[in-house]
Amino acid sequence: MNTPSAPLPGGTWTLGDSPVTRFGYGAMQLAGPWVMGPPADHDGALAVLREAVSLGITHIDTSDAYGPRVTNELIREALHPYPESLLIATKVGATRDAQGGWPTARRPEDLRKQVHENLQALGLETLDLVNMRMGDAQGPQPGSITEAFETLAGLQQEGLIRHLGVSNVTREQVAEARGIAPIVCVQNMYNIAHRHDDDLVDHLAADGIAYVPFFPLGGFTPLQSEALSQVANRLGATPMSIALAWLMQRSPNILLIPGTSSTTHLRENIAGAGLTLSDEDVAELNSIGH
Repeated sequence: MNTPSAPLPGGTWTLGDSPVTRFGYGAMQLAGPWVMGPPADHDGALAVLREAVSLGITHIDTSDAYGPRVTNELIREALHPYPESLLIATKVGATRDAQGGWPTARRPEDLRKQVHENLQALGLETLDLVNMRMGDAQGPQPGSITEAFETLAGLQQEGLIRHLGVSNVTREQVAEARGIAPIVCVQNMYNIAHRHDDDLVDHLAADGIAYVPFFPLGGFTPLQSEALSQVANRLGATPMSIALAWLMQRSPNILLIPGTSSTTHLRENIAGAGLTLSDEDVAELNSIGH
């Protein structure tokens, strides 16, 4: 792996026994439209993955449902054999249908099948990190995580999974999962405009557990976007850069996984996350989500 030209913003965080860069990469956008089928630019997708690793990123987020199989196969083609420092996180709990939907698949036999499909597509004998995804497209939903998470804990005991996490979950489901097996991260929707997990972020930080926001840049109304743009204009940056920088400064346990299919945009995201926001900037941005 090439030595990055400059340190990545945010330094590192340890997931279980695995130190990773807080600035990671989400592979979801490498698949085709609606996360179905192959990318329009196959070589370009490989280039983005190789650029991410060459810049020093050691945390890539994926799922065999992306494509399906597309992003995992691209990761394998681009990066296998993987650098020892690279952690690949995947998630289970949903499949894809012919219409591009995301039907849930959380029965024990479904989860075992998904774990083995991830192993095969990525070319691994053990998955570094598997997130158990709950809820639906509208967000977390109440309900027990026990049967599903016990299945993953059993696969971990078999040596097929190193670390466990949960995704799209309520605080109660986080506690339920932790009563079954240790988790190293929670992956939920969270950004400047969506602050419902504020208490959870702080609670996890105190316990040494990472919080990984997905869709970190989306979901702003015109009014909220105007407030974001004011800070961006003042700093001569894009609103997306400011949103990433805010997340990076929000808490040391936040790990970013912004996705892109462009090497140029990847570098822009890294630069944006590295911006330093003043107390005044943060106070103004904090008003968006309250």
